[in-house]
Amino acid sequence: MQLTADNKLKKLIVVGDKVLIKPKKDSEKTSSGIYLPPGVREKEKVQSGYVVKAGPGYPIPVPTDEDESWKGDEGKVKYVPLQAQEGDLAIFLQSGSFEVVYEGEKYFIVPQSSILMLEREDDLF
Repeated sequence: MQLTADNKLKKLIVVGDKVLIKPKKDSEKTSSGIYLPPGVREKEKVQSGYVVKAGPGYPIPVPTDEDESWKGDEGKVKYVPLQAQEGDLAIFLQSGSFEVVYEGEKYFIVPQSSILMLEREDDLF
């Protein structure tokens, strides 16, 4: 299979309560018109970006009943799903995130606990 712009992230699997976020291209100048170099913008404590992929969530422990062999082996792990969904705009703490470069593009791997707020285009109510 050839890697293209459309399928380059299909092979990535985000684990557990983690979210893969592509940083939002912030404006290079402040509201007062001062231009900021990239290093200054990247050192801010709070970042924003779009959720590209989300993990399955928090695993739920499966009770083990060894004396009940008739139940069979379910073998499936159950998860409490994450609030973050693909396409959401996430505001997150940079201190809890990990910066990675994949196929020449910068992403952040962020645990859900470091996400402060989500903005979703769909109607929530």
